[in-house]
Amino acid sequence: MTVSKEIEKYLSDATEKLQIEKKLSVSFSNMPKLCDFQCNDCFSLAKVLGKNPYDLACKIVQNIEPNEDYIFEVARPAFINIKLTDRKLASIVNQFSKDDMGGVEKHEKSQKVILDYGGANVAKQLHAGHLRSPITGEGLKRLYRLLGDEVIADVHLGDWGLQMGLTELQLYEDGVLDYYFGKSTTKPTITLEMLNEAYPKASARKNIDLEFKKKADEWTLKIQNREQPYHEIYQEIRQVSVKEIKQNYQDLGASFDLWYGESDAEEYIGKAIQIIEDKKLARESEGALVVDVAVEGENIPIEKKDPQEIQRYKNPMPPAIIRKYNGSALYATTDIATVLMRNEMFKDVDRIEYIVDARQKTHFIQVFRVCKMAGISPPKQELIHIGYGTMNGKDGKPFKTRSGDTIKLSDVIQLLVDKASEKLKSNGVDFDRSTALKIGVGAMKFGDLINNVGKDYIFDLDKFLSFEGKTGPYIQYSVVRINSILNKIQTDQGYFFICNEDERNIIINILKLNSAYEIAYREKSLSSICSACYDLANSFSTFYNNHNILRESDIKRQKSYIALITLVKKKLEQALSVLAIEAPEKM
Repeated sequence: MTVSKEIEKYLSDATEKLQIEKKLSVSFSNMPKLCDFQCNDCFSLAKVLGKNPYDLACKIVQNIEPNEDYIFEVARPAFINIKLTDRKLASIVNQFSKDDMGGVEKHEKSQKVILDYGGANVAKQLHAGHLRSPITGEGLKRLYRLLGDEVIADVHLGDWGLQMGLTELQLYEDGVLDYYFGKSTTKPTITLEMLNEAYPKASARKNIDLEFKKKADEWTLKIQNREQPYHEIYQEIRQVSVKEIKQNYQDLGASFDLWYGESDAEEYIGKAIQIIEDKKLARESEGALVVDVAVEGENIPIEKKDPQEIQRYKNPMPPAIIRKYNGSALYATTDIATVLMRNEMFKDVDRIEYIVDARQKTHFIQVFRVCKMAGISPPKQELIHIGYGTMNGKDGKPFKTRSGDTIKLSDVIQLLVDKASEKLKSNGVDFDRSTALKIGVGAMKFGDLINNVGKDYIFDLDKFLSFEGKTGPYIQYSVVRINSILNKIQTDQGYFFICNEDERNIIINILKLNSAYEIAYREKSLSSICSACYDLANSFSTFYNNHNILRESDIKRQKSYIALITLVKKKLEQALSVLAIEAPEKM
C-alpha cells in the first residue's frame, strides 16, 4: 500500500467513527516546511454536512488511531496536515531497497493495449518532425508495462498511400524504372538517395500539375491492386526505406513488437467497407464513398490568422471518405481496416492508442466514430488519439535548416552526437560514440518529454545538453556520480536511519517520483516523471554537497548513507528506463 493510501485509510477509519460516508483524499503538501501531505476536503465536506470546517477537521483528527508513522495536525482555516515520522521515513528506504519495483505498485487489473507509434512513411526520409512519436510512444509503452499492462507496440508504417504512387511515377519519368517496363536490360539498384530526391520532387509537382496528380492516383491504385510491375517496384522501395527507418529508431532507443504497415491491413479493407455498407452507414458523394460522422450541435473552430480575430466555426464535422472516386483506399480507409485487423488478431483489447501529430485530430475523430458506429471497435474498447505538439526552432517555427529545408532525422542524431562530444571533450572525459549517443539522444528525449505531450516546444540543443538544471545530462550525471561513490567505497550498505533534513527531502522526492508514474499514466504524458526525476536528482545533489560520504568516520552512519544513495540510484535508473534514456558509465 502506498503512503498516500495508508494516510487515507487512517482518515477513512476516523470518518467512519463519525458516521461520515465520504472518503477523504490527500496530496503532497504545497508547503513542505510545514508538512509532507495535506488533506483539503474538510471545506467541501463541512458545507455538505452543515458544520464548521475547522471543528470538523479537529474531530476527524481526534478520531485517528494513534500510530508511530504519521503525525496529524489541524491548521486553520481547516487543513489537515500530515508529517511522516523519522521511523516511517527510515522504513520506506529499507522497504523500497528490497522491493524490485522500489515502491511502485502495479495496477490491480491489467489492460491489453495496442500502442501505435512511429508511423514513418515509406519512400520518404525521416526528418526532425518524426521525433516526437517514437520518443513519446516508447516512453508510454515502458510506463504501461511497468504498471502491469500488456502492451503490443506497432510501428504502423505509412506504406500504402499516395506517396508510393508519386514516388514510383517520378522514378519512372526520370528513367530509373526502364528495366521493369522492357525499356532496358539492366535492373537498377533503387537507393535511398534516389527516393530522397524523387519523393520531394513528386510531392511538389502534384500541387501544380493536375495531370501528374491524376496519373499518380492511378499508379497508386495499381500498386494497391498488386498489378505488376508496380507492386514489385513497391516492394523494392519498401525494403530500402524500412532498413533506414529501423536504424533511425534503433538510434532513438525505440523498439516495436510489430513492423506492420498500412499494406498489412489491405486484405481487411473490403471486409471493413462491407460491414459499413451492410449497416447502411455509407453514401456516395461525387463518386466517392463517405460516412457522415457529425453529431448534433458540433462546431469545428476555424484557425484564426490573427489572435484578435473573432473565432469562427465550420459545421458540421466533414464526412469520413472511405473510398476515393477511382476505388482506391485512403488514410482513413486503412486506419479503419487496421482497427478491424487488430481486433481479429488480438482478442479482448482494452485500448488502442495512437501517438500522432495533434493536427490529425479531425482525422482520428472521424475514424473512431466510423469504427464505433459500425461495431468494428467493441463498445467497451477505448480508441485514443494522443496528439503531440510541434517541435520548433528558436524562431518559434517548425525546426528546419537555415535554408528552410526540413532536417533529416539521421542528421539530427549526428548533431546530437557531435554536440555531446564537444561537451565531453570540454570536460576532459575519454569517451566513444556510444557514450556521446547516450548523452546526446538522452538530452534531446528529456528536453522533449519534460513538456506536456500536446504542447509545442523549442528545440534548443545547448539548453538540453546543459549539465545543470532540468536536463537529461543532469539526471544521467547524478547516476554516474553515485556509481563513482559506490565504486570507491569499501563499506557495504547497512540499515538506513534518518539523520538530517537533506535525507528527509530525498525520501519525500522518492515518494513523489513513484506517484508521478500514476499521473503520467492518467495524463498520457511523461512530463510529470521528468520533473519528479529532476527533483530527486536535485535533492541528492544537495545531500552530496552537504555530507562527505566517503570520509564519514561513523561506519554505521556511512552504511546508512550508502543505503540511501543506492536507493536513489535505483529510482533514477528506473525513471530513466521508462523514459528510454540510458545513463553512460562516465561523463
